[in-house]
Amino acid sequence: MGDGIRVTLVNYTKKPLETVTWAALISYWDEWETEAFERMGEGDVGMHLPRVLGYGHESILEHAVLTFAIEGCSRVCSHQLIRHRIASYTQQSQRYIVLNPEDVEETFVIPESIKDDPELLAEWRELMKRSIELYKKTLERGSHQEDARFILPQAVRTKLVMTMNLRELKHFFGLRACERAQWEIREVAWKMLEEIAKNDDLRPIIKWAKLGPRCVQLGYCPEGELMPPGCWKRTKERWKRIAGI
Repeated sequence: MGDGIRVTLVNYTKKPLETVTWAALISYWDEWETEAFERMGEGDVGMHLPRVLGYGHESILEHAVLTFAIEGCSRVCSHQLIRHRIASYTQQSQRYIVLNPEDVEETFVIPESIKDDPELLAEWRELMKRSIELYKKTLERGSHQEDARFILPQAVRTKLVMTMNLRELKHFFGLRACERAQWEIREVAWKMLEEIAKNDDLRPIIKWAKLGPRCVQLGYCPEGELMPPGCWKRTKERWKRIAGI
């Protein structure tokens, strides 16, 4: 799953956890001052942030934002992403980008369930190839890309930049890292989480804020009877490996 999808953490708030901790302290620290931000260190973060988040005070997470580049997912996936409205998106435009007509699987995402059926896969490839050929013909006949793109399936690959604050990321992971989420956006979510885990400035927040699927956040699976067999154990083990717990 997730073949061809690339997710990269490209930027984030300077001193993210220090920023969040410093913001939290304004609520109850009499000696709080603007200049205290420059004095914030790992010790202050470790002393205060886990405790504040443990109280459920998560609005402070909105003071840190992360920017990801997401490449190779389908428009099926990107339409799900943009439903998370507390975020900013910039997406590759089909009005201006001419697609590669030579390689079907470079241009489109084909699910594994289709690849497992050789006869069905052949039909998919043929239809996709035909859509590219008609797309190309439409351009050659003088139509603009904004009209030619109407023939393209939702499986067409895309690229986008997405910026979210940490609080919205927690909400996003809660829904999209769940095993019941659609496979493509689920893999995007886990790749985003892995990118955060690689970063020394951000890694501790995975554990402290429980950035992960809702079963991790809540301590139980809210899907009830809809939970796939063995899902909770698999998900928790995967999350613990990434969080380094």
